[in-house]
Amino acid sequence: MKGVILAGGSGTRLAPLTRLMNKHLLPVGKYPMIYYAIRKLADAGIKDILLVIGKQSAGLYLEFLGSGHVFGVQIVYKIQDQPGGVAEALALASGFIHPNEDFVVLLGDNLFEDSLREYVEQFQSGAGEAMVLLKKVEDPERFGVPRIEEGQIISIEEKPDQPGSDYCVTGIYMYNAEVFEVIRMLLPSGRGELEITDVNNYYAARKTLQHSSLKGWWCDAGTFASLQEAGLRLANEKFD
Repeated sequence: MKGVILAGGSGTRLAPLTRLMNKHLLPVGKYPMIYYAIRKLADAGIKDILLVIGKQSAGLYLEFLGSGHVFGVQIVYKIQDQPGGVAEALALASGFIHPNEDFVVLLGDNLFEDSLREYVEQFQSGAGEAMVLLKKVEDPERFGVPRIEEGQIISIEEKPDQPGSDYCVTGIYMYNAEVFEVIRMLLPSGRGELEITDVNNYYAARKTLQHSSLKGWWCDAGTFASLQEAGLRLANEKFD
């Protein structure tokens, strides 16, 4: 398995901090936010990582992460010139992922407690073409919400006014290399972006979208409140 971390975007919800630097470099506990995604992949045995970043703070990423050697991984960088959606950023990984390879995708502002190892093994041993990790939350209307029937996700609705469940789709996905063909078929959404929900709904319609639920805490650290929550949870985390 390889890993892809998506860490571009403008971070408008965290302005004015994000006028200074990309949000994935903001401190969470003792480390920059991006550190935790790399550690989660490394701890799951994933050593080859592609980091998709924007032009802002590119030099700071290189200064802090370098080649990834100090983390026990190898990091390759790609620049997403303009924000165009999660699926567009993921498409930049097409040259990094070889045919017949599986890989894990993390949104860089997703922080969580669970190890990824058991979910990686579940995906590799299953018959599905894609997998999403879910989490039960109090405010599912902020996220993509899965509709589940007979243990199968049949659709995902993005930020619904009336959520069909109290689960959300986290920013943790697994795919095989055929996902890039799916992305090539996408049309931009109403906001002009290629949406990862459309990718996952493609697999849901084919009944090949696996899912599992995180057991520990999970945080989308894209707002000031959630950034503070994540910092408190990870204040005493020690990796070194």
